[in-house]
This record gives sequence, C-alpha cells and structure tokens, in this order.
Amino acid sequence: MNPVGREDPPWEAVEVAVVGGGPAGLMAAEVLGAAGRSVHLYDAMPSVGRKFLLAGKGGMNLTHAEPDAAFRTRYAEAGVALGPWLERFGSGAVRQWASGLGIETFVGSSNRVFPTDMKAAPLLRAWLQRLRHPVAPGMPVRFHMRHRWTGWWPAPAGQVGLTLRTPEGERRVQARAVVMALGGGSWARLGSDGAWVSSFAAEGVPVAPLRPSNCGFDVAGGPHTAGQGWSPFFAERFAGQPFKAVSLRFQGDGGTVFHRRGEFVATATGVEGSLIYAVSALLREHIACHGSATFHLDLQPDRSLEQVQQQVAHPRGSRSLSSHLKSRLGIDGIRMALLNERLDKATLHDPAALARAIKALPVTVLTPRPLDEAISSAGGVRWAALDDGLMLRPLPGVFCAGEMLDWEAPTGGYLLTACLATGRAAGEGALRYLGALPMADR
Repeated sequence: MNPVGREDPPWEAVEVAVVGGGPAGLMAAEVLGAAGRSVHLYDAMPSVGRKFLLAGKGGMNLTHAEPDAAFRTRYAEAGVALGPWLERFGSGAVRQWASGLGIETFVGSSNRVFPTDMKAAPLLRAWLQRLRHPVAPGMPVRFHMRHRWTGWWPAPAGQVGLTLRTPEGERRVQARAVVMALGGGSWARLGSDGAWVSSFAAEGVPVAPLRPSNCGFDVAGGPHTAGQGWSPFFAERFAGQPFKAVSLRFQGDGGTVFHRRGEFVATATGVEGSLIYAVSALLREHIACHGSATFHLDLQPDRSLEQVQQQVAHPRGSRSLSSHLKSRLGIDGIRMALLNERLDKATLHDPAALARAIKALPVTVLTPRPLDEAISSAGGVRWAALDDGLMLRPLPGVFCAGEMLDWEAPTGGYLLTACLATGRAAGEGALRYLGALPMADR
C-alpha cells in the first residue's frame, strides 16, 4: 500500500514499447509496426534521431560498400556475434531500405555510401512519415517525446514494467514486449548518456564498462614541455589545423600492426580526426595495459628513407633548417612545427637522425578524451546475456539493440549499419516472442 496521501503514478498498458528514438529504436519500431503490432516509442529528447542528424552534418555516410567478409572484420571480436544480423541486413540491404524511402544512394571514392543529396534530414523525414502512416496492414507508431526511461517496476506476470520521467511527472508503462535502444555513452546532450547501465546491472544483466571509441587523445609532452600536452606556442598556433598526406603506424600487443595513410587534426591538448579514430581502439587498449601508447608518423609517405636522407643531407648553405626542409621536401607549417615540438636540438641538426624522424616520428599519447566527446562508445550489454533474438536472458520480454550492445566499429558507415541491423533483429525477436511469426520461423 502507498503511504497516506500519496497516489500511484499514472500508468498505461501497451503491446510493445520501444525505448530510444535513434536508428536502432526506429528500425525495431518499423519492423514491429509493419507486422501489425501496436508500438509506442519513448524518447528522452524533444525529437528523435538527434545524433543521426548530427552525424549527417558533414555528409550522411549510411554504410560501406566493401565485400561482406571484409565488412564484418571492422567489428573485431564482435564481428562473430554481429555476423548473423549483418548477413540479413548489411550494406546492400541498407541501400535498398533507403531506396524504399525514396532516398537514392551512391558509392564514393572511398567505398563509403551516401544519399545522393548527402543529407540526413530528408531520409529521417521520410522514415518518420512511413512510421506514422504505414501501408496496411501496418500499424502507426505512436511517439512519446520527453519521456526519459528511469527504471523498472514490478508489472504483472507476462508484462514488463517501465518507469518514465515526463514533463507531467512520473509515468508507468507495462508492455508485453520491450525493445531497449538507449545508445552508448557518448554525446549525452543528444540523449545517449549511458545512465541505463546501473539499472541493467541491478537486474543481473552483465554490462561491459562503456569506453570512448572513435575518439581523440591527449599527447605526452615533448623535450620542450614538462608533463603532458603541446607547448603553449604549438597549442596556440596550430590547434585545429590538419596534418594532411601523412601515414601512421602503430604496433600493439600481440604483433597487431596498424599502418594507414590519411589525415588528422591537432587539438589544444592532443590529436583527433579520421586517422586517429581508425586506430583509437588499439591505442585505448594499449594505454589501459601500459599507461601510454606511441605511434609513428611518416611525414613523407611518398618518399623512401633513402630519398629523404638525400634531400636532408643536401648542402643548405646559409639557409635555416626550416627553409631547407621546405625547399627540398615541402615540409613547412604544422609538420615543421611538429618536428620542432617533438625533437631535441641534437636530432634536428643531425641529417641522418632527422631523416629517420621525418619517416617515423614518435608521438606518445597518454589518455583518450572523455567518453562524452567520443563519436561512439565501446562496451555495453554483453553478448552472453542475450539469446539469438537479442532478448535479455535475465529479463524475458526485454530486447536490446544498437550501440548499447557490446561492440564498436570505426567510422565509415559501420556504426549506422550495425545499429540498423541489430534494431531489425531485436524487432524480429520481439515478434517471435509475441508469437507473430509462424512456428517454422521461431
């Protein structure tokens, strides 16, 4: 019984609740609604798809057009667990799905797949239109915004009880099936704050700690800087500027070698950008084991060491070292500043040692940037806690999808594809749980 003068929060019974309005939650809602199920979607934000829209600001990268076998390797160890879902809804299926929404796509020079207009908003609008007004026999999805999931309540047997904080106060929902798509722990201001972890753990659901993925790093100090970070001169002059046409090499534990050409950006405290994001998981794990990680930059990837040595050793007369390197190798600006930042005076004036540094300049990173700054997160609900329909073994009737599962991937369309694939799988799992599919398909 309730204490005197206190009433139970208002509640309602629904058939299916989807919690989270990102790509995984929307895809689960689409599958369930199209099958004729009554779906209520709850999201903490004023509108759905906020991180999806932000990701599309620079060009909406939907997926990647490389072969399926190579595609799955981008998820490292989690590629085995994700494999069945990616086989059923991989790169080709994502493009067909987008086409069904009236959004045509093209494959860019890097094999990344984009909408022809490069924008996320038209796709999201078309998607929401279909969810709200499906073709019969589908049921429209009902959206409840500013409804933040806060935990569980003991609903009757065969039901799942959810508590939600709304502008009107606390509210309870009981559902026959629930799909949780709450995201990871990055970009909390867009809704994925990782606050769900403690509530899941309290119910006996094993969760791997959330960690930053596709993230930047703070660098260790160089010979001219005590502690960590760039020198004040470098930070003030070059933060925000890119390193272009360089290659990065890092050798992790167990002989794992990352070697790729690309570009990245100097920040006020370290480094970030596409090339850094691509190696971020290896750097993060190495730092966790050893306290730091050192990668090597090749500032002249189109020249051999012998060619660089020849140019550096060329007599420079009265010219300064910076003028000499600019004229002989085209090294200036931020690349010249980085040499001055990372090398001591003796190395700078030893042609052989300087040439070796130009081809393999060591940069040590000490810590990943905070989780909330990362593009995505690693960790989440462990695969052992899920059955083959993505239902939680400790919580029958509760399914999980998207970035709240224990996987990570590089940028390039892999993140979105796995969110869509697991959202679809969780929706199909909920259908089977509800008895919507023929016995042969269960």
